[in-house]
Order: sequence, then C-alpha cells, then structure tokens
Amino acid sequence: MIRSALRWLLSSVALLFVVTALTFVLVSLAPGDAARAILSSQSSTYTQEQYAAMRHALGIDQPLPVQYGHWLNDLVHGSLGTDLFSGQSVAETLRDRIGPSLSIILGTVVLSGLVGTWLGVVSARRGGLPGRIVDVVSLVGFAVPNFWLALLLVELLAIRLAWFPTGGYVPLTQDPAGWLRAIVLPVVTLSAAGVAFVAKQTRDAMSEALSAEYVTMLRARGLPERAIVYKHALRNAAIPVVTLLGLLLISLLSGAVVIESFFSVPGLGAQAVEASGTHNLPVITGVAFCFTVVVVVANLLVDLSYRWLNPRVRAR
Repeated sequence: MIRSALRWLLSSVALLFVVTALTFVLVSLAPGDAARAILSSQSSTYTQEQYAAMRHALGIDQPLPVQYGHWLNDLVHGSLGTDLFSGQSVAETLRDRIGPSLSIILGTVVLSGLVGTWLGVVSARRGGLPGRIVDVVSLVGFAVPNFWLALLLVELLAIRLAWFPTGGYVPLTQDPAGWLRAIVLPVVTLSAAGVAFVAKQTRDAMSEALSAEYVTMLRARGLPERAIVYKHALRNAAIPVVTLLGLLLISLLSGAVVIESFFSVPGLGAQAVEASGTHNLPVITGVAFCFTVVVVVANLLVDLSYRWLNPRVRAR
C-alpha cells in the first residue's frame, strides 16, 4: 500500500513537471509575446526601446529555463505566479474560474455514468431491441458534433421554449436553481458522446458478467434476479466502466474549452483561450497546472475505485 502511494506521488509530481515545462516551451514557440500585446493595446506604434523595456519589466527577456525556474520557485512557495496584464496573482485570477469548469465536467461525468450505465444494464439484461437501441444511441452519440448539438439545444430549449438561458453562469452558492439551469445545456451537450461510450461499454461488460459461472450458481441458489444483476454482476462489470469514466473526465478538459466559449461560461477553458491570445504565460501555465491536478485526482479516484470493487487489487 505504501509502495503504491509513493509510486502514485512520484508519477504525479513528474506529470506536473512535464506538463508545465512543455507549456512554457510551446508558448515560447508561438509568434508574438505579452509585451507586444500590452503595447499594442496602449498605442498603435511603439519604439524598440519601449518594447525592450516592457519585456524587462515583465521578466520575459530572461532565458526560458530561468523563467521556468522562477515559476517553480513560486509554486514551491504556494503561488502560481502573477498575471502579466492585471498584476494580480494567477491563483486569484483562476479562483472564480474553477467552479464553472468543474460544474460542467463533473456534471457531464455523473450524467454520462448514470444514464449510460442504466442503458447498458437494460440492454444486457433484455437483449434484442434494447440492445439495438443502445447501438443506435452509441452511433448517434459518436457521430453528432458537439457544436451542432449545442446549436440545436439552444435553438429549441433556450430560444423557442425559454426553459434554460442561452449562456452565462450562476454560482451554486448564489442561486442553486439558477446554477442548475445554467449548466444543463453545456452538460447535456458534452454528455451525448459520454452516454454512448458508457452504455456500450456497460452492455459489453454486463453481457460477459451475466454469462459467467458464478451468476449461474447464484440463480440456481434462488437469489432474486435484481440482486444478482445489481449487487454481483454490475460490481464485476464496473471496473472497465470506471476506467472509461476516468478517461472521459480527462477528455472533457479539452472538450469543455469549446463548450465554455460557446455558452459564454467563465471557466478555465475560456480563460486559457483568452490568455493564449495575449501570450499571458503565467495564466496559461496556471490553467495547465489546474488541468493536470484534475488528471492526477481522476487517476487516484479510479485507482481507489479499483480497490473497492476488486478485493484482489486491494490486497496487492
């Protein structure tokens, strides 16, 4: 157990280091920099001396390894650096952005998990028409582009029926009902493919579990079918589904960028797009750091789920 914890900790630290270092390198390769963006916003013309002075003031005239070393030093001291444009700490800049992103991502994972698992279990138990329906749902979910589905949902549910807002975000602590209405359309949009993936994986895993010998023995002993399906078979079939949900959560980090921009949700994805346009390196690195932490936590939750679902994994 201790060895597993140490291995997870070392791999997490290595992942954070690699992602943030690559972020510094990739941003530096993009044309332009924050100094030009700031000077261009102040005046249409500027001298080379002004440009050099601005680069020095921002600290981006130093070699890239030195800049990254300063960022790591700030991280060790509990800081994610300073926003090059506002002058406030990156942590403060991103603090209000984390809630909207997590609301959409976690809402999508929960909805995909619940609906997809239910569809998969029903399909595996009944076969025939329900199985074909799951195949159709999976095919549609894979094929429909997110932006097209978002346009359709906004046109139908937000504009014509006025059930939900067309965009924006309301904090959960401020108005729970408004928060729920604000995230429904983004979550449903992202859940289309997620439900399809989970339903197909659950159906395949449940079909295999229900045909196992231990299920036949449980039925011979007279256990209720509901208990066999949900207490025994589903628990054994849940491991690949949990793996898929972990991968889904990670993939949503990139998918949420487009959806946040479409629905005007002030999340981390929208902040990353804005910071990329102005070459705001500390903010971009801060967003990458937050996304990496989500990946690390997701991997930890998947591993803990394995140990809970399978005692053999727990005993290693």
